[in-house]
Amino acid sequence: MTDSHAAGAARAPAAIEAATMRKVGLRLVPFLILCYFIAYVDRVNAGFAALTMNKDIGLSQAMFGIGGGLFFVAYVLFEVPSNLAMERVGARIWIARIMITWGLVGIAMAFVVGPYSFYAARFLLGAAEAGFFPGVILYLTYWFPKAYRARVVATFMVAIPLSSFLGSPLSAALLELEGVAGLHGWQWLFVMESIPAVLLGLGALLLLPSRPAEARWLAPAEREWLEGALAAERAAPGAQAGHMPLWKVLASKQVWALALIYSGSSATSNALSLWQPQILKSFGLSNLETGLLNMIPFGIASVFMILWGLRADRSGERVWNTALPLALTSLCLALTNLTNSLTLVMVLLSLVLIGNYAIKGPFWALATEWLSPATAAAGIAAINTLSHLGTGGATSLLGVIKDRTGSFPLALTPLVCLTAAGVVTVLILGRRGRTPPAVQRPATMNAV
Repeated sequence: MTDSHAAGAARAPAAIEAATMRKVGLRLVPFLILCYFIAYVDRVNAGFAALTMNKDIGLSQAMFGIGGGLFFVAYVLFEVPSNLAMERVGARIWIARIMITWGLVGIAMAFVVGPYSFYAARFLLGAAEAGFFPGVILYLTYWFPKAYRARVVATFMVAIPLSSFLGSPLSAALLELEGVAGLHGWQWLFVMESIPAVLLGLGALLLLPSRPAEARWLAPAEREWLEGALAAERAAPGAQAGHMPLWKVLASKQVWALALIYSGSSATSNALSLWQPQILKSFGLSNLETGLLNMIPFGIASVFMILWGLRADRSGERVWNTALPLALTSLCLALTNLTNSLTLVMVLLSLVLIGNYAIKGPFWALATEWLSPATAAAGIAAINTLSHLGTGGATSLLGVIKDRTGSFPLALTPLVCLTAAGVVTVLILGRRGRTPPAVQRPATMNAV
């Protein structure tokens, strides 16, 4: 073989890898981002609806917080079973089922008439949406080798801040439909923002193959490379054989530690998405002004989320890339107690969300590397589920503390505590060497 032929043979695997990952990224990630965008809009649009709905149906801040917390009670109860069901019936069918169900429940939210119907609707919405996020994280492990996951997860999860960045002005505009066809503006908000979930659920049946073997849009050589790369990772030393029983996953200290690390970020994401419109409205803003200002911190966070995910993949380091943003979140949440200035509050909330969303990619890359392939389905769902115990509690407490003290900054104290506990936990685990070694960089950093 000549030198030129040898060089060409050496470049061939890298070229196949780049082409394969580019195709997979372009085919799957944009659609999944759109699905999660709608999921998060439907989860948190009650925050904007509350600007007028609470008065219309007689909800206090504490009642609204309880309803927000009940979403996560249902989420916790149904999330792990949902993820295990996806393993059995396939990602395409199960993700579609989740989306169609939550879309229908979201439409039903328009017809709540008081506290108890609001509680029931939020509980049912949590049950319907349970399993979607960990299901997608698990689904991504079927398609992306470890070296790509931080940036892919970060790109996928940019739908969270984007849902508030784009959803805020949309929700504020829908509130202006007050009285059209005899409906309140908040009723139009729930109906119009839930219909896309049903349509995307139907689209998932057509667009999402369950495994690489079903991807007709990959060339045979590309399918062979991808399946081989993923199989090699599953067979690598340290990947446990067999399936760990669910009770063992839930009893794992490792799973609980990861859940604690993530609970502060999860609680902050959900609590601020739900409550931030009311925090800003308390400065005397109109609904439209609230919508426009609410989008700013989330827009900035969207950019930093992707940049930090790219940085984490380039360095291959996970612990500090998780701990530093989470520490920024905790510090800036605490500092909101020191100011009554709308401008300073906006700056602090922007820094909170920059830190909070920056950890998403590195954390889930760390979690999927830490868990064996045999335990990934239950483990990912368990981490997300257990972290939502803190999310539900913090969301409910925020309303109670606000009713008791009249202060939104004081109401954010549970978030300060959870994020600080997460920082300490990830640093302790890193110091003990419980995390995986740095991930080898892929052949091309621009494939996805």
